[in-house]
Amino acid sequence: MRAALLQLTASDDPAENLATLRALMAEAQAGGAELILTPEVSNCVSASRSHQNAVLSPEESDPVLAGLRDEAARRGVWLLIGSLALKTGDPDGRFANRSFLIDNSGSIRARYDKIHMFDVDVSPEETYRESDGFRPGRRAAIAETPWGRLGLTICYDIRFPHLYRRLAQAGADILTVPAAFSHVTGAAHWESLLRARAIETGCFVLAPAQTGTHRASIGKARRTHGHSLAVAPWGEVLADGGTAPGIVMVDLDLSEVAQARKRVPSLRHDREFDGP
Repeated sequence: MRAALLQLTASDDPAENLATLRALMAEAQAGGAELILTPEVSNCVSASRSHQNAVLSPEESDPVLAGLRDEAARRGVWLLIGSLALKTGDPDGRFANRSFLIDNSGSIRARYDKIHMFDVDVSPEETYRESDGFRPGRRAAIAETPWGRLGLTICYDIRFPHLYRRLAQAGADILTVPAAFSHVTGAAHWESLLRARAIETGCFVLAPAQTGTHRASIGKARRTHGHSLAVAPWGEVLADGGTAPGIVMVDLDLSEVAQARKRVPSLRHDREFDGP
């Protein structure tokens, strides 16, 4: 199957980002893509809660979700919306960071709310408190596709290998890791973490990413790492998107999942142990 990873430098304007995504989906479908994947927060990259409150919507009325569902149906492709920032109606006003798997009729096949929140102090100049603005999810998600089972994760989840092992042991063949990865931690850890998760699980790992400096109408502009990656079950990097916005096309042979797991069947070798 042919997948297309869309690499974006999204702004904080959802309408503008939707127009960009529609154009990239058309190009990807013309290039033979059957599954198209977008990065984390494809609708709005913003550090301003006041701006997010002004431009974001609940799932049921979100124009970016509606537009992308329509585009998937019109083009007859499956679509992994890496994530959308959405209003939730929670009393504390926090948003959801939610991924969607859309089939080729435009129907929602799976939803996943990011479980692990990026609350870190990368440096004195670069700190993040994702949990201040977003509420964490509680449920892992796996879905059937025409090519195999797909397990949904988002960005900072990549540092928690037990999630990926659970998804693989539940039958996932493909793991998705849409991201808006910090340019500092991305340079140090991004590729290593993605390759490790592929090797540990024997899955394909598809990681569409935000890239560059993101225009912000309010607040500080954010920088992201780019380098959308596709990794094979044996750990080889099949495609790297570099740092420019665009499309990363990759052909996947799903039989490689069974081959890798036959060679090293570690998913069947868990043992109970004592301590620490």
